[in-house]
Amino acid sequence: MEYLIGIDIGTSGTKTVLFDDKGNAISHALIEYPMYQPHNGWAEQLPTDWWQAVAGTLKQVMTKSGIEAAAVRGIGLSGQMHGLVMLDENNEVIRPSIIWCDQRTANECEEITAKVGAARLIEITANPALTGFTASKILWVRNNEPENYARCRKILLPKDYIRYMLTGEFATEVSDASGMQLLDIGGRCWSDEVLTKLGIDKSLLAPVYESPEVSGRVSKSAAALTGLAVGTPVVGGAGDNAAAAVGTGVVSDGQAFTTIGTSGVVFAHTSKMHIDPAGRVHTFCCAVPGCWHIMGVTQGAGLSLKWFRDNFCSSEMEASALMGVSPYFLMDKEAEKVPIGANRLLFLPYLMGERTPHLDPDCRGVFFGLSAMHQKRDLIRAVMEGVSYSLRDCLEVMSGMDTPIEVMRACGGGSGPLWRQMLADIYNCEVSTIASKEGPALGVALLAGAGTGVYKNVEEACSVAVKTKDIAAPDSMRHDTYESYYQLYRAIYPSLKAHYKTLAQL
Repeated sequence: MEYLIGIDIGTSGTKTVLFDDKGNAISHALIEYPMYQPHNGWAEQLPTDWWQAVAGTLKQVMTKSGIEAAAVRGIGLSGQMHGLVMLDENNEVIRPSIIWCDQRTANECEEITAKVGAARLIEITANPALTGFTASKILWVRNNEPENYARCRKILLPKDYIRYMLTGEFATEVSDASGMQLLDIGGRCWSDEVLTKLGIDKSLLAPVYESPEVSGRVSKSAAALTGLAVGTPVVGGAGDNAAAAVGTGVVSDGQAFTTIGTSGVVFAHTSKMHIDPAGRVHTFCCAVPGCWHIMGVTQGAGLSLKWFRDNFCSSEMEASALMGVSPYFLMDKEAEKVPIGANRLLFLPYLMGERTPHLDPDCRGVFFGLSAMHQKRDLIRAVMEGVSYSLRDCLEVMSGMDTPIEVMRACGGGSGPLWRQMLADIYNCEVSTIASKEGPALGVALLAGAGTGVYKNVEEACSVAVKTKDIAAPDSMRHDTYESYYQLYRAIYPSLKAHYKTLAQL
């Protein structure tokens, strides 16, 4: 039996999973860490927290499994995209990482657009300048912390910092690099034109690999900390969503998935590069060599429900601890008691601004229609429905881009029975889940298998390891009811857009 490891460096914690070569999870471990918000709209994390979590979970996984370290054929890395890690001449972290959901860089986005040109930027990077992307974060540090920028000798993404700590190698890969806004998406390489116009030294960036390619091997020092064997191959890996695509078997045309993690994503595979000229959805290189994906993102998906849980569901959290279940299980049970439309209550999930389709860092969350008759369970359902409507917004944009979707899968929070059925009814299409719950971790483990010869390629890896489990079919009557609320939901943001700007300036 051969084994593979997938490491997913998420926003709330790092999960490491050991799989056999059939895709079965043998052991797993999770270590959480905080996110810091020193100002409204800012979001930072400590890269050292990520590394401690990775080293700790690897040690736990290897210890619990009892397998020989030499039996691990390869390691894949996944993680939150867009985060800025800056290292000095001694390869030490200079400042906390500005992560994906940070919204401080509106001025830098204007600077990028002015220097590169709006149309040219989309032609090269397939996306407009966005506050969440890495390029604007680099410019923010240069503009606001020139002493830190002057010290910088290497710029890495979150998972690529972990690669360096594991192997001593500087490397990235095409799917995660696509979210930096410095990559030529069609050419799958750094764009000299963009780098020159922005004044960013190319030597700061790591070499770019395809996702299944071996990019380094576990060092002696990392092996001592983790229990891995010295020399274990580490492949390029993938950004969290590209990894989830592999983990759910979305590796050919006509396939798509929805995931509800901290952010929410609708992701469609395509063998040809398609770009939305308005920049409402992202086009990135995907983890299958030579292919791309289109991705709509809502910033505050699972984050919205977690925010509500942490602030208003203390009784559910206490009860769940006594019952040995997730607090979300109890929240689902409450939401199930509420009719579609949450008794005429709508939620706009813009707690961290929004990407698709609004591209608005200033918009914020709203409960619309709140009255004295509403109970906590109404608000829970409204949050879930609002997130689902925001994902429908993503699907609406993609439907006009010549990327027909024949298969829709769900992973993350959206794979639970209530949310999966909600998505099926709102999308008006079947939504299926797969047997494995490991998503990105499985995806990058399969990439590691493809890169080390366990499988012939990524497609074969998925055919071996990814199996469909449950299917939710849409109900036409429920769809019609949701549709009325969805059309009202779509009308609320335009009515508030100017007021969001005013609020941001107060």
